[in-house]
Amino acid sequence: MSFYDLSVLPNGLRVITERMPGIRSVAVGVWIDTGTRDELGNEAGASHFLEHLLFKGSEAYTARMISESFDAMGAQSNAFTTKEYTCFWARCLDEDLDQSLLLLAEMLQRPAFRPDDIDAERQVVVEEILMSEDDAEDVVFETFSAAALAGHALERPILGTIDSVEAMTGADLSGYWKRRYTTGAAVVAVVSSLEHDAVVARVAAQFHGWGGDPVDHEHTPHVVPPSLRVVTKDAEQVHLVVGGQMFPRGDSRRWAFELLNHVLGGGMSSRLFQSIREDRGLAYSVYSFGMPFADAGVWGVYAGTHPRHLAEVAGLIGDEIAAVVADGLSDDELSRAKSAVRGSLALSLEDANSRMTRLGRQLVTGGELLSTGERMALIDAVTAEDVQQVAREVLSTGRVAVAHGPVDEATVQQALGMAT
Repeated sequence: MSFYDLSVLPNGLRVITERMPGIRSVAVGVWIDTGTRDELGNEAGASHFLEHLLFKGSEAYTARMISESFDAMGAQSNAFTTKEYTCFWARCLDEDLDQSLLLLAEMLQRPAFRPDDIDAERQVVVEEILMSEDDAEDVVFETFSAAALAGHALERPILGTIDSVEAMTGADLSGYWKRRYTTGAAVVAVVSSLEHDAVVARVAAQFHGWGGDPVDHEHTPHVVPPSLRVVTKDAEQVHLVVGGQMFPRGDSRRWAFELLNHVLGGGMSSRLFQSIREDRGLAYSVYSFGMPFADAGVWGVYAGTHPRHLAEVAGLIGDEIAAVVADGLSDDELSRAKSAVRGSLALSLEDANSRMTRLGRQLVTGGELLSTGERMALIDAVTAEDVQQVAREVLSTGRVAVAHGPVDEATVQQALGMAT
């Protein structure tokens, strides 16, 4: 028996639900199959700009009316944009689901695109870009993403640039909305104590006026080009990211990588955290990560450290990567990683919003909708040999390195042992 129910409305809108008996809250998300990778030249940053702008309301509902309505219910509402999809979500009491769906439907189906609203939100987005540019960790990750995904549609920054946002017109934004915001590209995910048919009827009542066909994407393979980028800036720390190419999102090796990542740099007991922070006190923040997409993937390690420790930190990162490639994980490490992943998964599923996110994201991206038991079985089936094979295939790829802080390129090259 499936843990979820799925229906498709006559207009093509998919509605997926999961029941959590006994809870009073509802988590609802409208997921749109569009993101930064789908923007045309005049639309750079349009996905994120539109995410902001739709909260400005429709002809019938102003921004103030929308915010006051959510506040009056004691509800939470927000949205987020990624390189591949956009989500508008709300959390409310079950008795307020109809009103929350009405507000989301107004925002998504009938945006007003008032010129004054566009200009006001344009400045908000510009301020968000400026805030991000003042955050060294944001800058180093954006630079790393651009370097690792150079030449691919995924290279583009989610926020756009100040120039692209300031140049974007109302026609650009409404054109992007008409082209990408369709029922064929949308998923409504709901987690609550309500029966599936009751939720479907409520969604249909609010979204029946929407239409449109599925959208497409330009999916192309990508080879990460080895490179070094240095952003020299007066600061107290050097922020370093080193990484390379990994497999796309749907690859069966993702379960082995999840365990590898946990042991390498995924928590406080990880090798990198213990070696660099606990044993030597060289960094406050150090971790590893994976960024899988539909047709590409990138892995990396981040650390922030004092400039005088850069070479030692870079060397320790290199040592830990080399060790896991050469020797894999111990039986104890693999066992602890499996327990940690199982525990994290179980804890996340106690939250309705986490369950809603799992449903909506997997359906809108075409991923497998796996039950908790199925996911745990796949994790349990991973062997030490599987993990070491993934380490050899992924961590041995050509490196991309990015540094941000009071250093120059020659200093970073020397710290990383790179040829000049």
